[in-house]
Amino acid sequence: MLPSEQYQQRLDFWRSEYASSERRFRQLGNARLITAVAAVILASLSFGTGSITAWWLIAPLVIFISLAIVHDRVDRKRAAAARAIAYFEHALARLGNQWIGKGNQGERFRDPKHVYADDLDLFGRGSLFELLSTARTGAGESTLASWLLAPGDPEEVAARQQSVAELRARVDLREELALMGEDIRAAVDAHDIAKWGKEPPVPFFAGARIAAAVLAAAAFGTFVLFLAHILPLTPFLIVILIELGFGMTVRESVARLEQSVQTPARELRLLMLLLQRLETEPFTSPCLVALKRALETEGRTASQQIQRLGRRIEQLDVARLNMFFRPIAAPLLWIPQYAMAIEKWRRTCGPHIGQWTAAIGEFEALCSLACFAYERPAAVFPELIIQADPEIEAGALSHPLIPAGVAVANDVSIGGATRLWIVSGSNMSGKSTLMRAIGLNTVLAWAGAPVTASRMRVSRLHIGASMRANDSLADNRSRFYAEISRLRDIVELVRAGHPTLFLLDELLSGTNSHDRRIGAESLVRGLVERGAIGLVTTHDLALSQIVETLAGRAINVHFEDHLEGGEIRFDYRLRPGVVTRSNALELMRAVGLEV
Repeated sequence: MLPSEQYQQRLDFWRSEYASSERRFRQLGNARLITAVAAVILASLSFGTGSITAWWLIAPLVIFISLAIVHDRVDRKRAAAARAIAYFEHALARLGNQWIGKGNQGERFRDPKHVYADDLDLFGRGSLFELLSTARTGAGESTLASWLLAPGDPEEVAARQQSVAELRARVDLREELALMGEDIRAAVDAHDIAKWGKEPPVPFFAGARIAAAVLAAAAFGTFVLFLAHILPLTPFLIVILIELGFGMTVRESVARLEQSVQTPARELRLLMLLLQRLETEPFTSPCLVALKRALETEGRTASQQIQRLGRRIEQLDVARLNMFFRPIAAPLLWIPQYAMAIEKWRRTCGPHIGQWTAAIGEFEALCSLACFAYERPAAVFPELIIQADPEIEAGALSHPLIPAGVAVANDVSIGGATRLWIVSGSNMSGKSTLMRAIGLNTVLAWAGAPVTASRMRVSRLHIGASMRANDSLADNRSRFYAEISRLRDIVELVRAGHPTLFLLDELLSGTNSHDRRIGAESLVRGLVERGAIGLVTTHDLALSQIVETLAGRAINVHFEDHLEGGEIRFDYRLRPGVVTRSNALELMRAVGLEV
C-alpha cells in the first residue's frame, strides 16, 4: 500500500472515531445536565416540601459520578482522535507538498555563522528540519538538529541506517507516539531534569533514615500500648519531643527536597509514556537494541524506576497536601522519611536521567528519519565510503525538498581526477538548486537517512557553502564582506585537514570582473590543491576559463533554457560544457521593463 493510501485510510478511521466520540461526548454532557437538574428537583422535594426522603438524592449522585467518569474517558478518547487526525493530515500535507509553515521549523537551532545551515535551508520555514522532524520532545529535536549540522562517525551512521530501515514501515509505532499527550512537547526539558539528577546530594546526618524509622516505630508502638492501657501517655510524649528535635535538624533539607522535586518529577512522568513504548517495542538492529539496554538501571527499566519515584512523591504529597492526614503523619515522620527516600532514589538513578533522555532523543530522531524514508519509497540508503580523499557520486539525484514528481534529477560525480565543477547557466535554470540538492543529500547521507537518488556513494564530507551572503546594517557589513568572511571560514575548514565539499554560488559577484576573475581563480585553485572538491556557479563566462588552469581537475557543465510561445522554458537538465546564451534581457522584458 502506498504511503498516501495508508495515511488516508488511517485518517478516515480517526475522523470516524472523532465523530463518534464527539456525539457520545455531547450525549453524556446532556445526561449529566439532566441528572443535575433531577438532583435539584429531588433536593427541593426533600428539603423544601419534605414529601420524599433525602435518601432519594443518592441515586442522582451515583449516576452523576458514573457519568462524569465515563465522560472524562470519552473526552480523552476524543482528544486522542483529534491528535491522530492532525498527525495524518500533516503527513498527507507532506506528501502533497503542502507542509511548508505547518511543522516545527527548528528556529532555535539557526546559527547564521554556521558554515552551511542557512545556505542549504536546514532550519526555518520550508526547511529540511521542518520536513523531517516528528519529534515530541526537545531532546529529539536537538538530536536531529545535531545530526544535520555535522557529519556523523561512519560506524554510528551505518548503525543509524540499519535502525531507520527497521523503523521505516512501522507506521503503527509512529501513530502511537503521536497519540501521546501534547504536554510532552511543551513540558519536558531534558537538560534541566538531567541537571537535577546530577546535583550535589541533599545533606542529612549519618543514620538519619534509620533514626526516622526507629522514632516512627516507637511513636506508633507507644501510642498503641497507651490505647491498650499497658503504658501511660508519657513514653509517647517523650518520643514526640525527640521527633521534634529530629524534625528541626532535617527541616531545611526536607524543605529543599520538597521544593526541587516537583517539576523534574512531573517531566519524568511525562517522559515515562515514551520510555514505556521504547522499552516494549521489539528491535533487532544493534543501535535500537543498545538504546533499550541504556534504559536499564539497577535491574529495572527506566519507566519502572520513574514509577518508583512517582509513588514516593505521591506518598509525600498525601501528608503535605492533606490537612486531615497531617496529625497522623507527623508522629510517623511521614514527610522526612519519604523525602529521604526520594533523595536516595535521586542518588541512585539521577545520574542515569541524562542517559534516558539521550536515548529518547536518539529514538525520536531515528523515527523522524524513518518517517521520511517511508514517505519517499524511491529514496535509497547511500554507500558510505571510508576514505580520506573526498568523493561524491550519485545517479538521478534530486532536491529532497521538492516533491518527487516535480524534482528533475541529474547525475553527479565529483572526486578522483575531477575535483571541481564550474556550473554556468541562465537565471532560474537550476544552478543553485543543483548545489542545494548535492549539499542536502550529503547532509542526509551522513545523518543516517536515505537520499533522493537512484544510487549514491559519498565519503565523509564537511560542507562549506557560500550561497546567501547578505549585507548587515547592524554589523556594518556589506554583502561582499559577508561573502569573503564565509569564504575565509571555508578555507580554514580545508586548512584544518577536513575533507571538504565547497558550494559557491555566484562567486565574488560583489566586485568588478577583473578582481572577480583573479580572486575566484586563486581561491578555487587553493581549495582544489588542498584536496577539497566542489561546485562553483557563475553568470560570468570568464570564470569558466578557470578550467584551463587546473590541468584536467575541473570541468564545465551548464543548464539551458529556450523560448517557447514567447515564454522562457527550462528543462533543468545538466549538460557538459559552457552555456552559450543568457536570458537576462528576456526576463527583464517579461516583467515589463523596457530594454
